[in-house]
This record gives sequence, C-alpha cells and structure tokens, in this order.
Amino acid sequence: MSDTEEEFYSAERWQNWLDRLRDEELDPEDEDSARLLYNLQDDVAIAVAKIVSAYQDDELTQDEAMDELESIREVVLAEPDFDDEDKRMLVEGVQTSLVAVFYSADVYVANGPAEEASVQEYVEAAAAAEQEEDFDRALDLTAGAGSRLFEGAEVDLSITEELDYGPLTDWLSGLDSLQSALADPEVIEDDEESA
Repeated sequence: MSDTEEEFYSAERWQNWLDRLRDEELDPEDEDSARLLYNLQDDVAIAVAKIVSAYQDDELTQDEAMDELESIREVVLAEPDFDDEDKRMLVEGVQTSLVAVFYSADVYVANGPAEEASVQEYVEAAAAAEQEEDFDRALDLTAGAGSRLFEGAEVDLSITEELDYGPLTDWLSGLDSLQSALADPEVIEDDEESA
C-alpha cells in the first residue's frame, strides 16, 4: 500500500485547519470557536478510528497501522506555528487531548484492548494517579480505557465534573472524540463555513 497516509489524513488537511484557526477570532467561551476546536479534534479522531478499523478488517497489517498512526501523530503533534499565544495554547490543548487518542490506538493495535479493568475503573485509576501527580501512569491508564473503546465499550464522562482541570480532562476530551468517531465516523469538512 503506498501513500496511504493521504487516504487517512494528510499534513495539508491539518494545515488547512490551522490556517482556518489563524484567520478566526477565537474565544473558547464562544460556542462557534469551541465547535471549531472540537471539529479539529474530532477530525483527527475520525482518521485514527478509520486506521484502527482498517486494521481490524485486515486491510492493514499491524506494522502498517502503527506506521499510519505515527505519520499522523508527527503532523498533528508538531509544535503549532502561531504568533498569537492564546491560539497556540488552544491548539496545544487539542493536541493534549489527541495524545490520548493516539496512545489508545497504539495500545489497541499493539496488544488488543486492555482487559485488567473496565473503562470506568481505568478512568478512576487515572484520576487517582493524576491526584498523586503521576502523569505517566495517568496517561497509561487513560490509554487503557481508550483501547477498550475500539471493542465497543463506552466511557462515561460525568467523572470530568469532579476533576480539577488538568491533563486528564484533556485526555478524556480526546476519548470523547474517539468514542464519537467510532460511533459515527463521518468526515468533517475542514473548509466548511459555520452557519
């Protein structure tokens, strides 16, 4: 399979989103701005879901799926080139959310779904690890939860109401995007104008 990254996600597609964000007046409290950021996040989550689905359907080998995930990750997690500090921080928040999406997919493709606990138990353990400032363990546990989504499990995000804002809230936002992408993997148009 050649140039498959174009099939799933391209650097140009990510750049189109960043260009659009650069041109917009962004206010995270504003519904349109928030929707634009969520659409950016969801668009990448859909690409990840499609890669894993292709792997599940034997259209990609394990190595090909890992390579696809890595090629998108390199594009999406590169430092955003924004002069506007606020916009850069907003994009970095989306990137933090997507770290959990990529890591969940890596865990699933490499080892299948993490099976030591339920999705909710993984999330609760991640919250406990974050409380202890063990962020690596918190991310590992979040990815364990995320890996189960590929097998149809669901995450209950009501726990985020009890959490102080931190990496875990961003990671869980990523799992929410992944869950949506797996339920309805429709492509989001990166040039679509908000009504």
